Amino acid sequence: MHTKFTRHLIFIATLSILACTTASAETTPVAPPTNLDSAAPQEPSTANQPPLIIDDKNWYFSWGYSRQYYAPSDIHISQPGLGNDFTVHQAKATDFHTNIPETIDSTLNFNFFAPQENIRIGRFMDAEKTFAIEFSLDHTKYNTNLDQVARVSGTYHNAPIDQDKVLDKQFFDYKLHNGLNHIMLNAVWLNHLYGPKQKPGDLEAISRVGGGILLPHADNTIDGHPNQLGPKWVNSCCFSSNDWWQLRGWTVGVEVGVRYRMTESLYLELTGKEAYGVLRKVAVFEGTADQELWLTEGVFSLGYLF
Repeated sequence: MHTKFTRHLIFIATLSILACTTASAETTPVAPPTNLDSAAPQEPSTANQPPLIIDDKNWYFSWGYSRQYYAPSDIHISQPGLGNDFTVHQAKATDFHTNIPETIDSTLNFNFFAPQENIRIGRFMDAEKTFAIEFSLDHTKYNTNLDQVARVSGTYHNAPIDQDKVLDKQFFDYKLHNGLNHIMLNAVWLNHLYGPKQKPGDLEAISRVGGGILLPHADNTIDGHPNQLGPKWVNSCCFSSNDWWQLRGWTVGVEVGVRYRMTESLYLELTGKEAYGVLRKVAVFEGTADQELWLTEGVFSLGYLF
């Protein structure tokens, strides 16, 4: 995903979170009246002691890498002009991760969006910083495994079909490669596990529940015909059949893991995510594809509190 496109998404997400934020007035507790004639000893003052809860760093941002694992799924293809209306059953698929040299090279060249990256931006909604509202972008990638054998049933070239076929580059090369973008709004909970709260060494459990949209870029060849999309930055998004990215479905997911604060502002986060997505009318040559999929994802992120 291109940097400009991602920046636009982050800007939109920030505005949506700001709209959810409610202003809270600070109140000063009133001290009870004291008996001037009392000789009882006074408690030591705590005015100069640091507060347990830090009253800033209400926002956070993180960026990370991920790996995805997909359950086999059915993919339905409809190409009326070609006489095709068939389903590929239990197609196996993988992600498209970068190896270590490629990751280092893209990082040194400031190309942070070539790999499968993950972006989170959120705001704490309580003084204790245990609950937040968050925008997330998971730039995942999806590729059916070439040369696998899968059952194909339905209509193929206007004739019935129900047989095993090899999914090669000519017959069925189906990819959501730039990528299968999960754009979600999440509720986030943090629970202290170990170390000083909101200080370096703080270890917290983190959990997320959210939902949103799927914005895939379809890159496929079905029955020998590659799909045709417009130029990337001319027809970019989101509803036309030849747009580069197309709004084609919805997703829900849960995510759990740990967050470790290295400094007052920097933290590391390791999470696992399970998501369910429904894709409808994904672009193929002279037709569409429908699919439901399960995603298991591991995410490693570096974050900043501000």
